Amino acid sequence: MTQHYSFLQFKEQTFEDFHLLYCGRQQCPPAYHFGPAIRTNYLIHYVIKGKGYYSVNDRKYTIEANHGFLIRPGELTFYQADERDPWTYLWIGFDGNKAKTYLKYVGMGDNDYTFACPDSNQLTEYLEQMLKHDTLGHYNELSLQGLLFLFFATLAKSAAIPYEEDVETDNLYISKAIEYIHKNYQNPILVTDIANYVSLSRTYLTTLFQQTLHLSPQQFLLKFRITKASELLLNTELAIQTVANSCGYHDPLAFSKAFKKVTGLSPSNYRKVNTKNNDKRDTDPHQYDKGND
Repeated sequence: MTQHYSFLQFKEQTFEDFHLLYCGRQQCPPAYHFGPAIRTNYLIHYVIKGKGYYSVNDRKYTIEANHGFLIRPGELTFYQADERDPWTYLWIGFDGNKAKTYLKYVGMGDNDYTFACPDSNQLTEYLEQMLKHDTLGHYNELSLQGLLFLFFATLAKSAAIPYEEDVETDNLYISKAIEYIHKNYQNPILVTDIANYVSLSRTYLTTLFQQTLHLSPQQFLLKFRITKASELLLNTELAIQTVANSCGYHDPLAFSKAFKKVTGLSPSNYRKVNTKNNDKRDTDPHQYDKGND
């Protein structure tokens, strides 16, 4: 490492949920130490080589290469480089409303203070890129946010923390599956695509949908597409083929069959009947008086 110390700090924060405050790297001299001190934000140190010691809550940890330690806001901490083999580390200071959540994703629960990650080169590369985005601007701001997530993604890959199998997690799977449908219903997606997106088997995803919504994923996708198609038929003058394409159907016959299965009418008849009804209501001066005699 050609530099003994590099540092980058940010003052303005756009991302409230999770954001980078500062980052840097340091090649420490023997017995170099910091603290005892209290931080106002979260801070991760990751050791590239050498070793040192981290003390928090009356416990002392030995931290070696490819390992790191976490400093939490408001906790009294102390750390020191080894006298014979002083560490070189990089650090990431961060905060935000969801910082605690993302820490859990990388295996850092409330009682965890150290972690391991073998991807030293990858983490160092992300840190090096962060240090290059050292001027104000939307490009640098968005780049730094992306790099922060990539840094945590690398830690999460090593931790490999599975989702807990509970009701909240099941609801999360359903929520994410529905979100995927909302964003992709215009494309020719399959239930398998939805299952792959939420990392579940098709069978288990179907079970969750049946238990929660009393519909299969296929039925939910069908009804959502037909609802969107109905809106387009009534609120636009788009050709039926265009409506079909806009709702994920590239075969007009398949679209017509699916539409009739849900509504009981073909797309053209649905538009005709409902347009007439709308016109009748618009021209009937007593439409709001009916039922109030």
